[in-house]
Amino acid sequence: MRYLIRLSYLGTSYHGWQKQVHEISVQSQVNLALKTALQETVDVVGAGRTDTGVHASGYVAHFDSSQKIFDFKMLAFKLNSILPPDIAVQSVVGVKDDFHARFDAISRTYRYSIIQTKDPFSVGRSYLVKNELNLQVMQNASNLLFNHKNFKSFSKVKTDVYTFDCHIEKVEWQKEGHHLFFEITANRFLRNMVRAIVGTLIEVGLEKISVEEFNDIILAKDRSKAGKSVPAHALVLTNIKYPV
Repeated sequence: MRYLIRLSYLGTSYHGWQKQVHEISVQSQVNLALKTALQETVDVVGAGRTDTGVHASGYVAHFDSSQKIFDFKMLAFKLNSILPPDIAVQSVVGVKDDFHARFDAISRTYRYSIIQTKDPFSVGRSYLVKNELNLQVMQNASNLLFNHKNFKSFSKVKTDVYTFDCHIEKVEWQKEGHHLFFEITANRFLRNMVRAIVGTLIEVGLEKISVEEFNDIILAKDRSKAGKSVPAHALVLTNIKYPV
């Protein structure tokens, strides 16, 4: 039987979602918790990788079990009792045997947080940028992402993807007090893509590069042309959407 699990985690202490031989990952922690709770070896399959240090408030994964689980609330309770404090299971439900957390996902949404003044309560959750940012030109540049498919300029250089094409569905900047939030939704993301986009848009906001130059960077399909990647600690995967 196949089951869907929704969870959230702080990525600070983990080398991303994907399990690794010599590092601690979120996936390895969830596998261990499921093994303890169900008394069988389980290999949970996630909706995709998140980079080291990136957080998730709406992550989705699936796992197979030889057991027919009836009390989902009790399983979630057991898992939360076993898992470390920085990983939380929100729910567990039964799904069809052909459901796949990664391949069935139709979109993913990330949110990046920037703080413009020193704030102790934002440490580890927001990226401090002290210089004033022109939010309007940042939004204008962001809107250009809709006009493109290939985002190689914002991809990690050494990656084994079959295509650099992504379909951007939403890009939006929001201002709340001293915070700026960048939200982006797409059918898929390249490794390091959101952080590289935000880093380049910050240069637009600082008026170091123009909106037109931002467009040229996308067209160049060259990572060295784009800005630096902003820190992972301010990035959160907030939602993964599936067909109704």
